[in-house]
Amino acid sequence: MRNGYLVLALCASLVSAAEVNVEIVFDQEQFLRSESLPLRLRIRNFSGQTLKLGTSSDWLTFTVQGRDGVSMVRTGEMPPTQPFSLESSKTASLSADLMPYFKLSEPGHYSVTARVRIPEIEKELTTAPRTFDIVSGTKLWEREFGVPGTQPPIVRKFALQQATFLKQLRLYVRLTDPNESRVFRVLPIGALLSFSTPEAALDQSSHLHVIFQNGAQSFLYSVVAPDGEQIIRQTWDQTNTRPRLLAESDGRVVVRGGARRILLSDLPPPLVANTNDMVRSK
Repeated sequence: MRNGYLVLALCASLVSAAEVNVEIVFDQEQFLRSESLPLRLRIRNFSGQTLKLGTSSDWLTFTVQGRDGVSMVRTGEMPPTQPFSLESSKTASLSADLMPYFKLSEPGHYSVTARVRIPEIEKELTTAPRTFDIVSGTKLWEREFGVPGTQPPIVRKFALQQATFLKQLRLYVRLTDPNESRVFRVLPIGALLSFSTPEAALDQSSHLHVIFQNGAQSFLYSVVAPDGEQIIRQTWDQTNTRPRLLAESDGRVVVRGGARRILLSDLPPPLVANTNDMVRSK
């Protein structure tokens, strides 16, 4: 999803009166600026014949409009799908990320529609508009760092931002260039209590370590690599001590205090996640 590619999945369909039905589906309807903006396009075929889709570059087109109805500027063309066949009584689900291909840098209320051309039945179908919101977050912390192993040296910036989503406060990691003119990644890392003050630190390998309170006695701990990938996610509980970040003299950053709770949602998965220590660089 991060690179805006399209993914195809086929599944059984529900009965519909229409010959072919297309609709846009969002898993959420509110996004932080520059965050990945995934959607799914469902195509249900009840035409009584197999449809061949994706055979031309313009068979599928997305349009995004602002609140005033003005179409948003495209910043690139979405990669085409591979041609595929859709049998009658089946559904195709196409997944796409809109953020890299439209200028959606300003907070606001937007709508998106999709147009699908189907040569076999000589129809051009347009979905009903689906709305979504782009919101701006509050910056809590930021730090510039050098990307290891780059010549000439490349400088990036990590920032922590919070934003409210469906009345729930969320914490995000934002990776940009030093001037924030280019955004490389916006990564949600968990729900945040309103009174929580996240701790953040960089280790000797420019990995970002973050720990913050997400429950009455629970804390989330994340490690994000210099490329913006989350490589560690753990849950820690407060016991007689509170879990905190500690910078070691050798440049490592570790969690001290509290007690770790093993969960299936951990990164790496529980079978190999037996430590919160980073692999030390040679």
